[in-house]
Amino acid sequence: MLNIALIGNPNTGKTSLFNNLTGTYQYVGNWSGVTVEKKVGTIKNKLGNLIDLPGIYSLSPLSKDEAVVSHFFVNETFDGMINIVDAAQLERNLMLTLQLLEFNKSMIIGLNMVDVAKRRGISVDPSSISKILQVPVIPIDARSGKGTNEVNELLETIPQSEVEFEIDYGLIIEEGIKNIMTLLPSTLSIPKRWTAIQILEGNKEVIEFIASSYDFSKIDQVIKTTEEQLNSEQGVSPSKWIYSVRKEVISNLIGRSVEKESNEAVTLTDRIDRFVTHPILGIPIFLVTMFLMFKLTFDWLGLPLSDALDGFLSGPITDWLTNGLNAIHASGFIKAVVLDGIVAGVGGVLVFVPQIFILFLLISFLEDFGYMSRAALVMDRSMEMVGLTGKAFIPMIIGFGCNVPGVMAARTIEQPRERLLTILLTPLMSCSARLPVYALFVGAFFAKNQAIVVFSLYILGIVVALVLAKVFSSTILKGEFSLFVVELPPYRMPQGKALFRSTWDKGKGFIRKAGTFIFGGSVVIWLLSYMGPSGLGVSMDDSFLAMIGGILTPILAPLGFGTWQAGASLLTGFLAKEVVVSAMNIIYHVSNANSLQGILSTQFSALSAFSFMVFVLLYVPCLATVATIRKETGSAKWTYFSVGYALVIAYILALIIYQVGSLLGY
Repeated sequence: MLNIALIGNPNTGKTSLFNNLTGTYQYVGNWSGVTVEKKVGTIKNKLGNLIDLPGIYSLSPLSKDEAVVSHFFVNETFDGMINIVDAAQLERNLMLTLQLLEFNKSMIIGLNMVDVAKRRGISVDPSSISKILQVPVIPIDARSGKGTNEVNELLETIPQSEVEFEIDYGLIIEEGIKNIMTLLPSTLSIPKRWTAIQILEGNKEVIEFIASSYDFSKIDQVIKTTEEQLNSEQGVSPSKWIYSVRKEVISNLIGRSVEKESNEAVTLTDRIDRFVTHPILGIPIFLVTMFLMFKLTFDWLGLPLSDALDGFLSGPITDWLTNGLNAIHASGFIKAVVLDGIVAGVGGVLVFVPQIFILFLLISFLEDFGYMSRAALVMDRSMEMVGLTGKAFIPMIIGFGCNVPGVMAARTIEQPRERLLTILLTPLMSCSARLPVYALFVGAFFAKNQAIVVFSLYILGIVVALVLAKVFSSTILKGEFSLFVVELPPYRMPQGKALFRSTWDKGKGFIRKAGTFIFGGSVVIWLLSYMGPSGLGVSMDDSFLAMIGGILTPILAPLGFGTWQAGASLLTGFLAKEVVVSAMNIIYHVSNANSLQGILSTQFSALSAFSFMVFVLLYVPCLATVATIRKETGSAKWTYFSVGYALVIAYILALIIYQVGSLLGY
């Protein structure tokens, strides 16, 4: 079977092409940094595997996700490459293309976004590029799949179409390349000339690969000699000289294959960006966009759908299960486990599925439309003030869906200090798992202002993250700032199929958790509420669950929710935040969300309810997020720190909110 690598710049449609060529779905967004590790899918014609690598601008890695590509080139075997190129950004994209061609592996160029280029007055001739580079160049539309059949057909011939591509870098560099090649071992598994060029460019992955197995001292001497000669004659380093030569090659290629209109028209994207990325209007537009998103989720669309699902689960589904259990003469214990444990626990969370999917649909729309890149840009100034850049805001936005991929997306940040800081702060973003808790409490206490209250929680998470970023970057994580460079893609109306798949991909994790974590957690919680020191079938107040929750009662009392029920529910949230709602359904022994909200209105005040939601927003990350932080940081110390500081901040803020609110008479 063939192994084909799919490579391109960020935001060129690479992952969309992967989805069309394999028939599978990977996360797609109209912004950079979507793929943070390689993903593998089977090509539709069963020829082999397609490997989707992170978007990069150069083979010399700057960040952890870019290092994945260089590591792949030097350590993995593959048969060919598909290089996706943005026709509207040809000069920048071809810089990577030349580096790939120098690897002398079979390659197909997919020329994407030809329509965008035309709207910008750029006309590209694929046949001319193909003739110059001596590789097939196929115009494609990665979003719709146009041109993918031609790419698939060419893949069948890829093993017989090796590339022989060389650029003359001038006497000094060519002499350095030649000398390094003679020092490389004959058993080297990667092309010697490509390896020598990458070494002279300073590619750390390639240098470490060679130095780990072979004597690098003589090669190092060649590098120093080349640097001295080039600096003496041209006043530049080898990497800058190589870049300038490639840039000249690209200029000649574009001159022979591209025509540009002299008066480029102002596009719709340009007109919209005048307002959306405005230094003053940008942030208010972002806040209004978020508020409308929550208004749709909680008031206009989500609430009626959740009420309908609640009625279905607590009515026909519960009746059907009850009748089924009676028909098989199930014991009272089994009935209690199923109805009071599983149905109450899992069903109590599932009623909020419509609101979660609506939120994911809206987030997916904004991503595909191209707005999220603008959100990162307008936040860059605020992020810079606290020791981060707008690039750190992208993982945080992803964290609104789920903190796990948000933490992983920090790999796209080049600076280790900023990457660690982003990893530590991303769990403060309000993920979808917290949404059932918010929906439950705002429905009970803030029925007329649900969107405003939930919106305030999301903003609070961002504000706390920014404040802590300033504190951490000024104390424990001091370091230099990096520059934020972001490509703003053209606005594109999302396709219905892609929008549905993106929404489902985000939301299915919530449903999967309902069948695993929440299911298992509900059974355990019910058993703890059913058993006590005196045996089975005890009163809830005499159960093991009450004993466990009671330990936290005096600690939580100053926050406004000093009951064993609240303490026990919060403990379960470390498994998954949704389980907090499951635990409450079981503890209060209710059949639907409306009943639970009615009981909560007697156990909490509006102030203590808001304090509780703030605590849930900020306290310890869930188990999956903690495991991801451990993996991404490679440090137990920072993992413990991420859990500890979040718990302290949650307690302090909830304490301030409740105590100050009480003094003010709320």
